[in-house]
Amino acid sequence: MKYGPMVPGRFLERPNRFIAHVEIDGQVEVCHVKNTGRCRELLPAGARVWCRRAENPLRRTKFDLIAVEKAGRLINMDSQAPNAAAGEWLRSGGLGPVTDLRAEAVHGDSRFDFTFSLDGRRCFLEVKGVTLECDGVCAFPDAPTERGAKHLRGLKAAVEAGYGAYVLFVIQMADVKYLTPNDGTDPAFGNALREAARAGVRVLAMDCEVTPDSMVLRSPVTVRL
Repeated sequence: MKYGPMVPGRFLERPNRFIAHVEIDGQVEVCHVKNTGRCRELLPAGARVWCRRAENPLRRTKFDLIAVEKAGRLINMDSQAPNAAAGEWLRSGGLGPVTDLRAEAVHGDSRFDFTFSLDGRRCFLEVKGVTLECDGVCAFPDAPTERGAKHLRGLKAAVEAGYGAYVLFVIQMADVKYLTPNDGTDPAFGNALREAARAGVRVLAMDCEVTPDSMVLRSPVTVRL
């Protein structure tokens, strides 16, 4: 996926989840943060960031904060990017020749990011974006997420009903070692992930090729449960 023209800046502070103050071309700009997670490890004061100018000139925030450099690694932190990149990956045959690919599918009391047919079987796939990384090890989630555990229980129920089910962790950076559930932050999610995997839900992780103005899924990453 591509964003269009980007401008570099220097992160100053994040007064709340939705906005950041960024120095761009010598001016302090109020930028929309396209990720409401904590992201504390991504945004120390002085971090080099990349922003996209908003298309609507009447919008209060003139820029969207899209990516940040951390220890020489470029990380996309747009929470909408994983779904867009996963959709491109599915359409290009990342899982094989899928048909009838659609976004936003409901099964039972769960809404999943994608549904498709593969080898004659209806499948559901949920996408989780990953930005938390330390020494090449990535973890999810970065904050407790009951919604995330509910999705996993829904995928488990789909398998039990005879459907195919996948959870795809889109790691929004390249060259990482492996992905693991963040049990220290959310043990319930980790337990739900392991139970889903035992039930037959396929647990996948992919890293991404990230540039200031693009992000595409790149290579499989080992998942350690």
